[in-house]
Amino acid sequence: MPKENCLIVRAAGQRLDLLRGEAARIAKGANAGWWTDRAEIGTRFCFEDFKSKELFALTCDSLGITCQDG
Repeated sequence: MPKENCLIVRAAGQRLDLLRGEAARIAKGANAGWWTDRAEIGTRFCFEDFKSKELFALTCDSLGITCQDG
C-alpha cells in the first residue's frame, strides 16, 4: 500500500479510538478509504487522498494530538 498520504500519530487508548472515529468520518465524507498500520513510534493513519490526510492533520491539531508525516 502506498504511504504518501499517511500521518504517524502518538496516541493510545481512548484518544486513539477517538482518532479512528474521526478518520472514518473524514474518509466517508470524501468517499475514500483509510487504514492504520503500526509504526515504530505510534500508529500510522493512511488515506487514499491527500485532502483527507490534511483534514485529519487539522483534526489532530485541534485535539492537541501530535502527528507527523509518515
